[in-house]
Amino acid sequence: MGLLGGSLPDFPWDTLVPYAEKARAHPRGIVDLSVGTPVDPTPAVVRDALAAAADSPGYPTTHGTRELREAVVAWFARRRGVPGLDPAAVLPTVGSKELVAFLPSMLGLGAGDVVLHPAAAYPTYDVGARLAGATPERCDDPAARLSEGSGDVRLVWLNSPGNPDGRVLAVDELRAVVEAARAAAARDGRPVVVASDECYAELAWDAPWATEGVPSVLDPRVTGGSHDGLLAVYSLSKQSNLAGYRAAFVAGDPALIRPLLEVRKHAGMIVPGPVQAATAAALADDAHVAEQRERYRRRRALLRGALEDAGYVVDRSYAGLYLWTRPEAGGQDSWTTVADLAGLGILAAPGAFYGDPVHVRIALTASDERIAEAAARLRGA
Repeated sequence: MGLLGGSLPDFPWDTLVPYAEKARAHPRGIVDLSVGTPVDPTPAVVRDALAAAADSPGYPTTHGTRELREAVVAWFARRRGVPGLDPAAVLPTVGSKELVAFLPSMLGLGAGDVVLHPAAAYPTYDVGARLAGATPERCDDPAARLSEGSGDVRLVWLNSPGNPDGRVLAVDELRAVVEAARAAAARDGRPVVVASDECYAELAWDAPWATEGVPSVLDPRVTGGSHDGLLAVYSLSKQSNLAGYRAAFVAGDPALIRPLLEVRKHAGMIVPGPVQAATAAALADDAHVAEQRERYRRRRALLRGALEDAGYVVDRSYAGLYLWTRPEAGGQDSWTTVADLAGLGILAAPGAFYGDPVHVRIALTASDERIAEAAARLRGA
């Protein structure tokens, strides 16, 4: 294993293989709810835009076309309550995972620097800190941690709606972190970046988020009118079934976007031109997002009801593509729950992947037929 690889944890999904084999042995086959990969068709409006831009012999622009960046600006104003975003402060990325993994390195973090991320979290926040030689730290109260005055925190990752637990941060919670980061930067004379991973923002289920929307870290109620030190990360994989396109972007503080752009120019980290055109088309069309949200709403209601009937509890899960689940009796290890579900031919992801020993993450990303099959098995059990 190479020098970088030696400092990284094993890829967690490799450890699910025996449970997947157990689930596949079910007479009616496996219902794989372990990974949040979309299964529904890519919308026609997006495929048409991709095809129209298919004749693309030249190098695309790293910064993204003006059409793409203006589509992002319009989307933030229309869907996220963020008016007046500077198009120059938008940068397309090759999916959001690579940005999460390499942001600490691109910001110049290293030994002695701390990267905060949620306690129950997508593993890439931890991996990105390690790749940079920085120290990852689980923390569900970053405002309090920043107020301690140690001066070692350089990057705070927020994830709202959260993967895996569907937690949503309210405006006052976001504002408290932003204010604490700015106060720490002023006190210590070192920048503190707040980056918010908001990839599930269009998939809110519970009040008040389902009606009022999920707030962004760039919302003026959060920022006080300034995007200084702030980045919002977004992906179209979930809302538009574009995981295969690797269509995403980061936006916020122009003083942060500029150096990220320079690094990406040197490294050749460029979103293909046809994908940029498809991304702009997807962001301009709200109808397909509403249609997909309704699909997930139906699947979520069916699967959640079956889980609860079978003696499971769903915690949080206010938004996003997952049900954060545990046995009602409590205390059972997440791997044991994964094994129990695999016995029904249902594959889930253990909370241990995300820093939680009790819950399992159950995805809504399966067809209507397979979700119904999973619900029937749970109720039959």
